[in-house]
Amino acid sequence: MLTMAEALKQGTKVFAQGAIVTGTVLEVRPKEVLVDIGYKSEGIIPSNEFIEFDAIKVGSEIDVLIEKLENKDGTVVLSHEKAEFKKNWDRILTICNEGGRVNGKVKAVVKGGLIVNVGVEAFLPSSQLDVITPKNLQSFVGNTYEFKVVKINQERQNIVLSRRELIEAERNEKRGKLLADMVPGDIRKGIVKNITDFGAFIDLNGLDGLLHITDMSWGRLTHPSEILKVGQELDVVVLDVNKEKERVSLGLKQKMTNPWDNIEAKFPVGTKVKGKVVSLMPYGAFVQLEPGVEGLVHVTELSWTKRVAKPGDVLKQDQEIEAIVLGINRDEQKISLGVRQLEGNPWDSAEQKYAVGQKVKGKVRNLTSYGAFVELEEGIDGMVHVSDMSWTRKINHPSEMLKKGDEIEANVLEVDKANQRIALGMKQLETDPWSNIEKHYKVGDLVQGKVTKLASFGAFVGLQHEIDGLVHISQISEDRVEKIKNVLKVGQDVAARVVKIDRNERRIGLSIKAAAYSDEQLKEEQKMLDSLKPGEDLVALQHAFDALDDVKTVD
Repeated sequence: MLTMAEALKQGTKVFAQGAIVTGTVLEVRPKEVLVDIGYKSEGIIPSNEFIEFDAIKVGSEIDVLIEKLENKDGTVVLSHEKAEFKKNWDRILTICNEGGRVNGKVKAVVKGGLIVNVGVEAFLPSSQLDVITPKNLQSFVGNTYEFKVVKINQERQNIVLSRRELIEAERNEKRGKLLADMVPGDIRKGIVKNITDFGAFIDLNGLDGLLHITDMSWGRLTHPSEILKVGQELDVVVLDVNKEKERVSLGLKQKMTNPWDNIEAKFPVGTKVKGKVVSLMPYGAFVQLEPGVEGLVHVTELSWTKRVAKPGDVLKQDQEIEAIVLGINRDEQKISLGVRQLEGNPWDSAEQKYAVGQKVKGKVRNLTSYGAFVELEEGIDGMVHVSDMSWTRKINHPSEMLKKGDEIEANVLEVDKANQRIALGMKQLETDPWSNIEKHYKVGDLVQGKVTKLASFGAFVGLQHEIDGLVHISQISEDRVEKIKNVLKVGQDVAARVVKIDRNERRIGLSIKAAAYSDEQLKEEQKMLDSLKPGEDLVALQHAFDALDDVKTVD
């Protein structure tokens, strides 16, 4: 039976759907609360309807909204959350008009943003949470912040909040104050906000300034990320302030003395210096001599003799090296360095070491269309031109006599120290057979030889001393010869008579048909040969050889 006091209290309550009544907590369970409102049955309220669930105790009085007086189980259905919402809605409309501010606790993460309890549930879009949209929204759940009310829909009873607008308003206020107080030369603390290829944006506690890559270091820098990272705190120097455009230029290297101010005194031309290779490029290597000061060793300054294609062939990143200062340009902040200058130039003594006329030995390193390069020592080559390979043979390509890797001997013909060239000759090792040709051959001599080449105008016969003679087509047989290949073959042994010698033109004329002639017959044949047209000149060996390049050889 109810007491008088309980009956009086119950008599004031209106038990109707939608009514708000006061209830007493009878039991606090892990996920729900049992509440007595003085009705014929108790109601159960889920724990997630309470902002501070841990604060709910047995005996506590709370306001609840009657959703149903009786469900299918005969139990009253209650909601604490809806009671609070209904009680607070009018109050919220009064104090939280659009543009007003309100404190609230982040309740949960939903699609597109957060649910915030400001007395009633309100929606905070993720884009309105901060100046930069956070990636982890869950980290905000359970925290209390101040928000700006940006939209209220009374019909739907929902509220849209923004925290970003308050942050931006605060930053704008700070930015205005910073711009008013800031002057060039100030040193300010900032945090790296963003990094680009050309620089970094620094947050100066409400005002962003640009730290250009050229103002980060006195030394060479290819990208700001080499020395900065997002979120890094640093001190910067204010270089320029444009209050109208709200732009601030910042510097980092200006905190230090310019190392190039007295560079000539620190690194005089000709002195030996030490440094670390910091960058390898196709054209050279950059060497750090001290922080902010780098010198360039051009690829041509790495060795006197080695053919260095790229610096990476002889140097490594971070390698400690020595070099000689070759030149300084303080205005352009450039230092030229040389490594090869640490050693003597072998070409300085080349004229004494490889005197003209001296016989030398070497290995064929390379063949070109005009000659062969012979390595005399590491990095020093001599070149044998095709014209200096034989006194008697016309060499069209050095491969006719040499191949790569051959060990050869040659005479030094010329040393060009300035252009680092040495001219060699192979034929100069022997006496020119044409200088005393009369000791080997005379007109009228009967000689033996092998046919070496056939052409439309005659046949070349190889004689002793590597000398070729030419048998004109008219001197092969007493009978008329239409085609050389019909009577002669390459490699065939033949006997011939020397019918003409031209020492100046280095030519020998032969006659196969005159091999059996008497002296009188030979004299008559010579008269006929002398009457030939210039283009048919029997002994024009040089022209005949040249003609072989254009005239199809007869098989």
